[in-house]
Amino acid sequence: MGVVRKFLAWLSVPVICLFALVLYIARPFNPDNNRLLGATVARAGRAILGMERPLEGREHIPADRPTVVIANHQHNDDLFVVGDLLPPRTVTVGKSSLVWVPFFGQVFWLGGNVILNRGRSHKAIAVMQATSSAIVRDRKSLWVFPEGTRSRGRGLQKFKKGAFHAAVASGAPITMVCAQEYQDKAIGWSGRREAVAVRILPPVETEGLTVDDIPELMARCHRQMAETIASL
Repeated sequence: MGVVRKFLAWLSVPVICLFALVLYIARPFNPDNNRLLGATVARAGRAILGMERPLEGREHIPADRPTVVIANHQHNDDLFVVGDLLPPRTVTVGKSSLVWVPFFGQVFWLGGNVILNRGRSHKAIAVMQATSSAIVRDRKSLWVFPEGTRSRGRGLQKFKKGAFHAAVASGAPITMVCAQEYQDKAIGWSGRREAVAVRILPPVETEGLTVDDIPELMARCHRQMAETIASL
C-alpha cells in the first residue's frame, strides 16, 4: 500500500499543475501563484500519503516583509513536507532541467521562479545576486534549498553561497525551515507514511552585513539548522 500511496501522491502533482496552468496563464509571473500551488500540492500529497506533519514556529515566517527562506533538502517528497510553508509572494530556486517536466515545468517558469544551471556556480551566484533586486523592488520572498542537492536523510550537507548573497544584497532576513530527518518508510498494513516534524526558527537579520560577512553568516545558519534537525 505504501508504494500505491506514493504513486498516487506523485500522480496528483502533474494533475494539479495542469489545472493550475489556468491560474498561471490568467496572471503570469504573479509570485503568489506559487504559494497557492505549493499549498495545494503539499496538502493533497500528505493526505494521500497519510502523512502527519507536526509544525512548530510558523509565526516566525515574516508576513509583512520579504524574507529569504532556507530549508534542508532530503528527498523529492520535501514538496509534500514543506510545500505549504511558502510566505506570500515567494519565488523558489530550481535547476534548469525542471522546466522540461510536463505541466510542473511550465507552471514553474510561469511562476517567475529562479532557474539555475548548477554546473556553473559563478553564474549561479550572479543570478542570485540579481534576484536581490527583485526582493527589494517587487517585495518578493525567496525560497532556497542551500545544500543544492538531496541529502537523502544523511544529515545537513554543506551550503552553497547563493541564498546568502541574495539575503545580504537585499537586506532581507533569513528564515530557516528545518525538517526532521526521514526515510521513505511506510507504517503498517495501510501504508501510511511516517510523520515528519518541521520547526521554523526566528529570522536572522542581515541588514548592514556585507559580502565579507557571508562566510560567518553561512556557518551560523548551518550550525543552528543542524542542531535543530538533530533535536527533532
